[in-house]
This record gives sequence, structure tokens and C-alpha cells, in this order.
Amino acid sequence: MLQIKNLEISFKKSPAVVKNISFSLQENEILGIVGESGSGKSITSLAILGLLPKFADIKGEILFKEKDLLTYNNKEFQKVRGSNIAMIFQEPMSSLNPTLTCGFQVAEILQLHTSLSTNEIKQEVLSLFNKVKLPRPNDIYNSYPHQISGGQKQRVMIAMAIACKPQLLIADEPTTALDVTVQNEIILLLKELQQEFKMGILFISHDLALVSEIADTLVVMHKGKIIEQGVSSSIFLRPKENYTKALINSKPTTKKRFKILPTVTNFINNSVDTTLYTNEERLEYHKNIYSKPPLLEIKNLHKNFISNASWFSKPNIVKAVNNISFKIYKGETLGLVGESGCGKTTLSRTILQLETPSSGQILYKGTDISKLSKSSFKKLRKDIQIIFQDPFSSLNPRITIGNAILEPMKVHNILNSSKERKNYVLNLLEKVGLEKEHFNRYPHEFSGGQRQRIGIARTIALQPKLIICDESVSALDVSVQAQVLNLLNKLKAEFNFTYIFISHDLSVVKYMADQLVVMNKGKIEEIADADEIYNNPKTIYTKTLIEAIPKGL
Repeated sequence: MLQIKNLEISFKKSPAVVKNISFSLQENEILGIVGESGSGKSITSLAILGLLPKFADIKGEILFKEKDLLTYNNKEFQKVRGSNIAMIFQEPMSSLNPTLTCGFQVAEILQLHTSLSTNEIKQEVLSLFNKVKLPRPNDIYNSYPHQISGGQKQRVMIAMAIACKPQLLIADEPTTALDVTVQNEIILLLKELQQEFKMGILFISHDLALVSEIADTLVVMHKGKIIEQGVSSSIFLRPKENYTKALINSKPTTKKRFKILPTVTNFINNSVDTTLYTNEERLEYHKNIYSKPPLLEIKNLHKNFISNASWFSKPNIVKAVNNISFKIYKGETLGLVGESGCGKTTLSRTILQLETPSSGQILYKGTDISKLSKSSFKKLRKDIQIIFQDPFSSLNPRITIGNAILEPMKVHNILNSSKERKNYVLNLLEKVGLEKEHFNRYPHEFSGGQRQRIGIARTIALQPKLIICDESVSALDVSVQAQVLNLLNKLKAEFNFTYIFISHDLSVVKYMADQLVVMNKGKIEEIADADEIYNNPKTIYTKTLIEAIPKGL
């Protein structure tokens, strides 16, 4: 069905970003393409759809049903896109128009490519919403994207992509930012739809374990080249290349806990440290930290949001955080997991006093910080910090990263002079794996992994006691993720930090956490030692979360 022959892509006479690659996709087959950011996966998929800018220099052939798509003009591509070849993008929120209802956006595809009447189109859209297992299809038909969850938005995108029963579906990182259970549902859904419509699917991801669960064949890309390809099960179980081995093993496993996670560089240089963090060492560490008073204690915390309050209707009370209690000790990493909407982020925002609690206590070193005045809490602000999920949007693009790190230090009077602060920041950059000369660069000049390191440097510059990591590694490639997790553990050991580690990736949380809190609909579902919960989950909800972790073949 699809044949890529000797494809080479470059931009404005710069070195090629896709280098002489060839592969094919058969009808009714799922082909996985894996590799890190910058490996050329998405560029290849955009070339298939004719979505690259005009200044792109493309050589080779892209044959779809034996016709070379590279010879198509824009009008010819418009007939193919949506009807014969469709695409599910990585970020549904930026792919869906926020000013149009979900139903209208899917209907638009059918209006463009079919001769159905308005009423028939509406019925077809509702049928598609049922097919992709959206709850309340009629309500979602009239809802705007911001009114539905991330998983539901992704399902709307899938409904849009399959509306005209395409022969080829390109799924570009369709589950990266989703909860593990929603991710599992989307994978099963794509498999079902592929079998029903006999589609060929090009499934793109940086997660090899995830791809191995859905793909029949596999292409591994690195720096624009294909370094390995073949049957998915063979590559996953018996990888030939060190890079492929690294992609499989850089992700934390739930079975054993390495002291240092292996990275791609470790595998390529044959320098993997296989030393394990033993149960005895872990027990000894816990005995030490749990013998002291808690650093933070949450007691019967509630946070309610009131919506739809008007003269004519009763207010609707949403219990985002519902009677939460737990303790966290100095030097501990507390893992916080649960699906989107369970209250994880609201809880962290309430601890940071970005939300005012409805009732309950937040005791930091024995003082209820929710009762402090603004000026008193400002003095405490440097003690409790956060590392954000997206460091790029949390950094000012017009300020150099050196000044971005210095700024909060000046506000909180960290150190005595500008010279002392600058030297401290220069040393801090090296501590987080950057270089001193990066001080005068701007955020756009760094990769995603480097920006996350900048975010970490900015957080620890204030010498905090408690750090909330809110999905701080979820958007990173597996090898970059391993580097950042190693860095967080190294800094924890050096500065005796305490972490609240929030993530939807349960294998990462299992690796990082001492104690684990599982949240569901604003309440604590389970709380215990992380290993104990993973080995013996007590509730059906927790079991479902753990069973949904991609395990590979």
C-alpha cells in the first residue's frame, strides 16, 4: 500500500534530517516507527501527507497505491487527505479548533469528502462517536474541546481521522500525554478500528514497549536513519543494535530498581551500571527517614469548586480534593498517581497555596501554612517549589536562562551579592548537566531535555526543602527521561530534597517513590509503600492502573 524509497529530506541546504530511508506498509498492517525526538519520525509522516513547507528539499519516492505522492500538487493532496490518508496528531487540544463544537469539526470532514445530507452527516458523526467509545455522544457533539477531557479529545480526533474510512491512518504520538489507562484504551481502540476497516496504520512513538503491543512490524530511527527494521516481536525480544537496546531498557522496569538508570549513551559506550538498589538498602533508608517528625502533614483537606451558580439554578459543587490526609518525611519521595481529573494537580496547587483550601490543614514543620498571612507565606515560598511539566512555557522567552535562574534568587535574597549569585548559578548549571556558557543563551536555543534541566536548576536555586514534580518527565523521550530521573535522585541525595512526584507513568513513579498515594475522584484510593502497592494492589482501580502499564512483548 505504502512504499518509501530512498527518502531524503533537508531544509534550506542544511544537512539532511531524513537520510535515505526505505520501508513499506502492507494493507491491514500496523507498522511502528520509534526513535527519540529529532530522529526524523514526524518529518517522514508530514512528507507523506504533503504538509512540509515549500522550502523543504525532498528526494526519493513516496508511493501510495503505486502513485508517487511527491508529484502531487496541493489540489490533488486535498482529495487524498482525510479520505484516503488521515492523521491523528500528538496534541488534540492544539489540533482541534477551540471555537467550534466537536460535532461540527467531524461533520466538516464528511461534508468535504462525501455527498451525504446534513441529517445523514449528523447521524454518521454520532455513529463515529459511538465507535470510538465516547460517552454521551449527543452531549459531546454539542461540546467545545475545552469542555471534555484529554482522552475524549483524542477520541474526537480519531473519529475525525476515520470518518471517511481511510486506507492509511498515521498516528503521530497519539497517546504520549495520556493517562496509562486511557493510553491502553486508545491502543485497543486503534487495533479494533484497524481490523474493522482493514486499514494500514503507521504508528509513531518514542516508547518502544508501547509500540510493540500494537505493531506487527517495526522501524527504529536514529538521527534521520533507519538503524533496524523487521518483525516487532523479534526486534523487541532480540534487538541487534545498541540504540534499540537502549530504547527498551532506558525506561524504568517495575521488576527491579537500578541505582542509576541506563541511558542511550551508556549503551552505545558499553558503560551500563547494573548495580541494583536492594530491598535491604531501601528498608534501612526508610527506617532512618520515618523515625523523624514529618516535614509536611495534610489533615482532612478539602478543596471544592462551585460552578453554574445563578439566580435560576442551584450551584454545582465539585469536590476536587475530598478529605485527603497523608504525611511526607524529609528525604522521602512520595509518588502521587491517578487518572486525569482525580485531583492530583489541585492537591499540589493547594499545598503551594495557589488554591485556597475549603477546609482542613496543611502543616509544614508543624505550622498550618493555609492560615498564614500573605507576607508570612512569601517568606516560606522558597521552601516549597515546583518543577513544571512544560519548562518552555514556564520560562520567559526574552530572558536568558542565567537571568531566569537569578531572578527568584534576588526576590528571596538568596546569597549576599550579585557576584555570589552569578557564581552560584554557573556552578548550578554544571550540577544539572549543562555548561557555564549556557548562562547567556535563550530558552529556544535548548532541546526539551535541556529545558527541563533549566527548570530544575531554577527550582533548586532557591534551596527549597520540598519540591513538587508535576508531570516533569512525561513529555520527554525515554533516554532523556532516564537522564532527568537520575539527576533528580542525585540532587535528592546531595541536598536531602523531599519530592512529591506526580505522574501518569506508573513505571516511572514505581522507580522514584518511597511511599505511594493513589487518587481517584478527589479521594485517596490507596496509600502505602510503593513496592507493596505494585505487588499487592488492594482495590480494583489500582489493579486497573497497574495492569495498563505497557510491558512490551
